[in-house]
Amino acid sequence: MPQESSHEPRRPLSRRELFKRAGIVAAVTATPSAVLVNDGISQSDAAALAREALETLTRAEAATVAAIVARLLPADANGPGALEARADRYIDRALVPMRAHPLFASDANAFTGNLAALDAYAKATHGAVFAALDATRQDIALTTLEANTARGFVPDSRTFFNFVRNLTLQGTFGDPYYGGNANGVGWQMIGFPGIKLEVPASEQGINVTPKPGKKSTYDFDYFNPYMGAKKTAKGKGGKHVHH
Repeated sequence: MPQESSHEPRRPLSRRELFKRAGIVAAVTATPSAVLVNDGISQSDAAALAREALETLTRAEAATVAAIVARLLPADANGPGALEARADRYIDRALVPMRAHPLFASDANAFTGNLAALDAYAKATHGAVFAALDATRQDIALTTLEANTARGFVPDSRTFFNFVRNLTLQGTFGDPYYGGNANGVGWQMIGFPGIKLEVPASEQGINVTPKPGKKSTYDFDYFNPYMGAKKTAKGKGGKHVHH
């Protein structure tokens, strides 16, 4: 007679938990490409976004991207999500070097066309552009993209979904230098204390939670001598060194 398992049944993972686990891998292995209308964003934040300079996206495209990342990894009672980490800003900046790279240029150029395709699909199925839909309808639209049943995307909706999903993970959990992971909130989600050259004895215990760090790798002269030289020169003479 088989023995009953002493283990509790596994609970299903939420989408947020799945993204957090994937983010642990993304933060370690993903190399950045070189690098407003949403529930969860206040009117003041929306105004700040509207004033922020964009590198590649139009205002309408930026609103669509912000809406996508907000639903892929939404803020909840446990803390902030991808929008608060500014994954949308990372994506806007990451498209610049991608378009200049022969391996990624076609993907980057197709991206904005697929944003337009998403808005067209949202209008046809739900009566409004994607950013103007409520969270439930946005989730339905994204689920359809992931299932590869939406039409009008290049090369198809699933490829676009996976592309923007990967960029969202990079922008949420990657180095803040590239425009995402604002205030280190992505690292805090996965319990990563940030880049530290020295760890005090008070943070070395097994059951001790280290103080969260927010610095980019490039904030440390050890990892970026060039940046360190510019900071030193600016401190001495008040001007940047031009090379």
